[in-house]
Amino acid sequence: MASPLDGPRVPPKSRAAKQLVVFLHGYGADGQDLISIAKQWQSFMPDTAFVSPHAPEPCAQAPGGRQWFALTTREPEERWIGVNKAQPIVDAFLDAELARYGLDDSQLALVGFSQGTMLALHVGLRRRQAPAAILGYSGALVGPENLAAATARGPNGRPPPILLVHGNQDDVISAEALFLASEDLSKAEIPCQWHLSTGLGHGIDGGGLLHGGLFLAKAFRLKVPAELRAVR
Repeated sequence: MASPLDGPRVPPKSRAAKQLVVFLHGYGADGQDLISIAKQWQSFMPDTAFVSPHAPEPCAQAPGGRQWFALTTREPEERWIGVNKAQPIVDAFLDAELARYGLDDSQLALVGFSQGTMLALHVGLRRRQAPAAILGYSGALVGPENLAAATARGPNGRPPPILLVHGNQDDVISAEALFLASEDLSKAEIPCQWHLSTGLGHGIDGGGLLHGGLFLAKAFRLKVPAELRAVR
């Protein structure tokens, strides 16, 4: 069955995809918001295909924008209902994209921003097989009390590596969400790295982009140029 989701794509430089990165955009944006990141990461991920689907619902609070689920309150229950409602839609899209390229979850990375990070964590930790990595910018972990259901494991029997990146001046989702998520994941024996961008609000800066790209390259077991390894 074809997935109802679609969005902009950046094909691999080498024309033969060996990895797949899926971007999940934030509330009120669309797939165009993150796809430009692919151009910055392609220099050290030439065999990677990138896709950034538009969320399935129009966003009432941002005309022309999209949402993975409604945000009318800040109540945890609304977010929990939302990620569970969106999960099968995203799972179907991921399955279709992996089949398109003849890949499996061990060659997949999920990259989210804000609401997209909430979804990337929820879906990625509950796949039948763990993705190679989950990278989340300016987001939060939804339903930490339900992490017993986060059973996705890779061929090595381990959960997917996670990197969370946040600005310490974020006034939309407080940087406290990063530390809470890291602590809750650790309690569930799911390792999580984090990076705090000083002076950054609700967004992604150059340092966070480079850190995230190198994290994905490592998860994909790619060789990174020495000058970039030194920056890290």
